[in-house]
Amino acid sequence: MEATDLVRGRHDVGDFELTICTDGTYLLDGGAMFGVVPKTLWSKRIVPDERNLIRLGLNTAIVRTGKHTVLIETGIGNKQSTKMKEIQGNQELLPASLAAAQIRPEEVDVVINTHLHFDHCGWNTTLHPDGAVTPTFPNARYYAHAGEVVHGHLQLDRDKVSYLSPNYDPLIATGQMVLLDPHNECGFADNPGIIGGLSHGGPPPHVQTTCEIVPGVWVECFPGHTAQMMAVHVASNGQHACYAGDLLPTTHHLDPTWVMAYDLDPVRTIAERKRFLEKAVPERWQVIFTHDHEAPVGRVGWNEKGKPVIVA
Repeated sequence: MEATDLVRGRHDVGDFELTICTDGTYLLDGGAMFGVVPKTLWSKRIVPDERNLIRLGLNTAIVRTGKHTVLIETGIGNKQSTKMKEIQGNQELLPASLAAAQIRPEEVDVVINTHLHFDHCGWNTTLHPDGAVTPTFPNARYYAHAGEVVHGHLQLDRDKVSYLSPNYDPLIATGQMVLLDPHNECGFADNPGIIGGLSHGGPPPHVQTTCEIVPGVWVECFPGHTAQMMAVHVASNGQHACYAGDLLPTTHHLDPTWVMAYDLDPVRTIAERKRFLEKAVPERWQVIFTHDHEAPVGRVGWNEKGKPVIVA
């Protein structure tokens, strides 16, 4: 990747500054990324290589509010095995990308993970040659959903490969990671052990599902990809952006029914995408797409057929 590609974009959200950095790209199976959608359809939007792999981005959003420097998602990081790096071709570029954007790790005071899959929290910590693991952002308070930690520790056959405990357990042990429970009125998990039951479905409609992290930045649960996946809202001076996480991994997934095979509850994902779009479109949110390297940010509207598309 050229040095000029290390910073994927800069945008204003009211009085806040939004910068998109990158951990580079990686390769995943195109069929897995589009689930039951036939290849004859999805390959018109993104062309796979001879192995059926498609290139995806690893976008990190940095929000400077004037009082806080908030970092959303931390890519794959540097803990993948040699075999996985050979398969996925990831480049471990987030430190260089942050440097290119003139963002020092020491100035980041908030890190938010939408969920704890390896490709969203890898640079939470850094693996050193001697085997030590230390926080990549030493002065930051990290935030993740308590249920994600419980689910990751279960190491279920369905998705255990997605959860690498060195990305979060060392931070939990020192108290640097705050475990959230947006279904609790206080927003924080009094006892993370009780959150495991959430893996079987979302909360009742009347239960609170949002939690403010700092003024102008809050999280909201959009279950489906995982039972506790959160989107991150950013709002200032009448403008609104939202980091959608794997609810909408790329612009190619805007159709609510184009869900991933990786989604634990695809039917719930469809419903949650519709709920998201019902607000994002009329309120003209800037949507941040976690895995779209070419178009990491865009506004969504309806086309002449009533389908969601990126608009100017």
